[in-house]
Parts: sequence; C-alpha cells; structure tokens
Amino acid sequence: MEDIRRAAEAYYENLSDEKKRNARFSFNEIDIDGDGRINLHEYVEYLKKDNNTVLTHPSLFTALDKDGDGSLDFEETIVLYYIMQSGRALFCKCCDTFLADVYFSCFQCFCLDESPSTYDLCCACYGGKRFTHHDDAVFWDNYTLLSQSRSLALEAPVQKRRNVLEKIGMIVQVTGMVVGGACLVSSSSCSIM
Repeated sequence: MEDIRRAAEAYYENLSDEKKRNARFSFNEIDIDGDGRINLHEYVEYLKKDNNTVLTHPSLFTALDKDGDGSLDFEETIVLYYIMQSGRALFCKCCDTFLADVYFSCFQCFCLDESPSTYDLCCACYGGKRFTHHDDAVFWDNYTLLSQSRSLALEAPVQKRRNVLEKIGMIVQVTGMVVGGACLVSSSSCSIM
C-alpha cells in the first residue's frame, strides 16, 4: 500500500488548486458528523450513495487507515481520492483482498478479451496456485504487463497507435488524471508532464 500512498501524495501535490479544493470538498462530504475523521460507517454510506460499492470492501478501508486508529483523516483519504480518480480499485479474484502492490493479471483477459474483468490475483493466490482460470492463461505481473503492452503498442502501425493514444487521452481526461491542468497523454505522443 505504501507505493500507492506515495503515488497518491505525488498526484495530489501536482493537482491544480481547484482539484485540491474538490478533494477537500469530497472529504468534508464523507465526514458526516464533521469531526475531521471518517469512520467506516461514514465511508460505506458515502460510497454506496455515490455508487462506488466496489470501494466499500473492508480490506480497502483497513488499507487506507495507515495509523490503524479505525478512521481516516484527510491525508489518508488522499489515497482514496487517487484510487477513485485513477480507477486503481483492484481486488484479487481469488481471496478478494485489495491489490495494493505487485499483482498478476491474465494477459489474455487484459489485452484480448473485451470483458471488463482482467482477472487479477494477489501474489499469494497466484504463487500458491489458489485460483481457477482458463487452462491456457498466461499471467504477468502488473509492471511486466504495462511494459509488454507498451512494446506491443509501439509495434502497431502509426495510425493505429495514434488511435489508441487518442483513446487513452480521452480516458485520462475523463478520469481526471491531469497534472497542473495538462493531460498526461497527448494524441501523438505519450509524455509525463
């Protein structure tokens, strides 16, 4: 979870003032009793109201609660804000725990299947062979999958590559993954601002 926490902090620091205000507004909206802390009940009620029921899983609340006091302060909810904006709410298909660090995904489900599920597994379930999936499944960890996907995209003809990058750019804009008002992906190249 520490890698996601560091990414969330870096993401937040590079947000525009308006988006930082939105993050604070979201925190205040979740904090129903206004005590500056979000308990599990407030957390679950807000996410249900916002139709984010996948995020109501208790393992995610526990992972967000860095100091283990049973509630979330603003700094801890920055991670939730990042997860909500990035779509990083992934859970193991086998044991249903939040995938905070390295995890394994089925390559075919990730790249070739049109279903929304990418069949992701935690290291314990994958390493312990505690899962059932199709027989010809090829699993890669999330870093290898990203690297190999990039390699495959670069091998595509230029026009197809531009189309893919434009779609990624639209997704980035819709999810709010912008830094200082600039989109992370442009239609002709990928650059980190």
